[in-house]
Amino acid sequence: MDLRKLKTLIDLVAESDIAELEVTEGESKVRIVKSSAMPQNQMVMMQPQGMQAQYQPAAPAAAPAAAAAVVVAAEPTGYVVKSPMVGTFYRSSAPGSAAYVEVGSTVKEGDTLCIIEAMKLLNEIDSDKAGVVTQILVENGQPVEFGQPLFVIG
Repeated sequence: MDLRKLKTLIDLVAESDIAELEVTEGESKVRIVKSSAMPQNQMVMMQPQGMQAQYQPAAPAAAPAAAAAVVVAAEPTGYVVKSPMVGTFYRSSAPGSAAYVEVGSTVKEGDTLCIIEAMKLLNEIDSDKAGVVTQILVENGQPVEFGQPLFVIG
């Protein structure tokens, strides 16, 4: 069975209410199982006709326990400064230098809060609101996404 047929079958299972699909073609046997606990990639398995072993992943069984352990974070109170781009977050201009701001720092509009490195360019992120930094939501050197909260200014 070629990869295009497999992709078509996977898409069929993903877009429908079918939980499991098994297809035998010649000596190839394919079984696609959609996990009901959490959306995950479907398992595709090809094996010769003579073998009857089936692969059952352990991850779906552990998924409900992991989902139960997720704690919903409280919405920050105050003005949230969000990342204007994808990149790497840095609290200071150079390793070993003092951070631009700390929790409790008073900032004015236009003060530099951090640097986000994107494509080898260092972009200073300035405060667009005056106040006191109440939370720093990202660790130094951590990758950030567009729109990700970085600071809370009270």
